[in-house]
Amino acid sequence: MTVASYFSGSYGEARAKFRAAATAAGARLVAYENSNVLAPNGDTLTTDVAVLGPEKAERVYFTTSATHGVEGFCGSGCQIGFFVDGIFEAAPPNTKIIMVHAINPHGFAWVRRVNEDNVDLNRNFQDFSKPLPKNEQYGELHPWLIPADWTGLAKIEADKQILAYQQKNGMMAFQSAVSGGQYTHPDGLFHGGTKPTWSNTTLRRILKEHVPAGTRKFAGMDYHTGLGPMGYGEPIFVNAEGAVAYPRAKAWYGPSVTNPQDGSSTSAVVTGTLPEAFSDLGPNVEVTAVALEYGTQTVPEVMNALRGDHWLHARGEVDSPLGRALKRIMRDAFYTDTNPWKAAVYGRAADFALRSFRGLAS
Repeated sequence: MTVASYFSGSYGEARAKFRAAATAAGARLVAYENSNVLAPNGDTLTTDVAVLGPEKAERVYFTTSATHGVEGFCGSGCQIGFFVDGIFEAAPPNTKIIMVHAINPHGFAWVRRVNEDNVDLNRNFQDFSKPLPKNEQYGELHPWLIPADWTGLAKIEADKQILAYQQKNGMMAFQSAVSGGQYTHPDGLFHGGTKPTWSNTTLRRILKEHVPAGTRKFAGMDYHTGLGPMGYGEPIFVNAEGAVAYPRAKAWYGPSVTNPQDGSSTSAVVTGTLPEAFSDLGPNVEVTAVALEYGTQTVPEVMNALRGDHWLHARGEVDSPLGRALKRIMRDAFYTDTNPWKAAVYGRAADFALRSFRGLAS
């Protein structure tokens, strides 16, 4: 197989390739069905988990794809290549490998960044028994992000208002206001939800069922797209606890590791991210977690694609010429379907898998 062939054109194709590659590598497979929703073609949606290595290992290498649905085109290809190329053979002794494919299968299948509840999974890992983070800036922008129409005067006026906000406050302030997460507009962008989603509870179930009780060291890798230079995989530190883990992440992965908290990342500061679930593993597990964020298009282009997708599902008709056009724009914003991009993405993922193994062995 070529590197390009590790990547797929649909959720269904990706799932079949992942299961085949994992089986050929000798992995054990478990499927978790999302019974709340179906794929566009009526097929069942599942999160598939492939496991290699001893059941009672002290080290764990754990990867997740499609946290942001449509970004699964990238992450799935990286996971499939991991099996096809036998990268797992470089894992240190006493290591269990756990690959979580399509943790947000609805978003992957429907070419959406959010899940079936319009929730951004990477803002959903909150303690919902406590007051949720406030984002008053988002409320100011919400009417312009999802205008009354997408091809008429309302869209033109909305774009003018957004540009004025950016010129007054700066692009990073706009990005922070929009992507930092919000819990007040259920139909809006980057909505974190009001309770744990199916994908949230399923991930916690996977951790409980597959991570050994005696685990000492845990490496977490989550694949994302949409920010940064084309094809470059920015390693973003995402541990919930940072004082000790951030220096360790830099020691494992190198000085290119960034951190939203100190302003070195292309990502805004966000809370309720998927790695918050790793705290379930307990205080005796040394967790080192990063997200590989691959660039695709410019921030304005990606933001426009997100706005179009949210408008489409809130006010438009998916099965229409405009709907299909907006879906193509959405896919292109998070998946660059070219061989050079795929080669760059996979090469970076393979390199960071090996760096994870060296870190786990240290």
